[in-house]
Amino acid sequence: MAEDIEKIYKNYAKSVYRYLLSLTHDEDLAEELTEETFYRAVYSIHTYNGSCKISVWLCQIAKHVWYQELGKRKRHPSQELHEEIPSPNMSPEEASLFQSNKMDLYRAIHQLSEPMREIVHMRISGEFSFAEIGEILGKSENWARVTFYRAKQKMMEVL
Repeated sequence: MAEDIEKIYKNYAKSVYRYLLSLTHDEDLAEELTEETFYRAVYSIHTYNGSCKISVWLCQIAKHVWYQELGKRKRHPSQELHEEIPSPNMSPEEASLFQSNKMDLYRAIHQLSEPMREIVHMRISGEFSFAEIGEILGKSENWARVTFYRAKQKMMEVL
């Protein structure tokens, strides 16, 4: 049993991490949540019935772990200050324009409904393929492509 769990971790940890990174946009947090995901998977492995791929099951656990983390953050907001340092190759005007464009893009993404928002995050942040996105969300690769395309169209209307 312990060998099976180790094998599952070796085969799927990177995918679960990439999925969480696409949700969190924070490498350290994604790593921490990946560990929590596998911790929970070990204790609930008896509930896995094989009705879906194990990678899908793990990503479902990861998504619940992420939602719980968001709930904790709402109850206890962080007081951290984040200072972004513009690239030394950019002028102050270029850095300001870049920051403004980035903010507009994330506002447009935020206005999308689920699952479009999740798919966009997975594509631009986690570098997941459409096949992987479809597998994680329990849909087809074609569905993921079409949904991403529609999300881009909606974002273009906003921008």
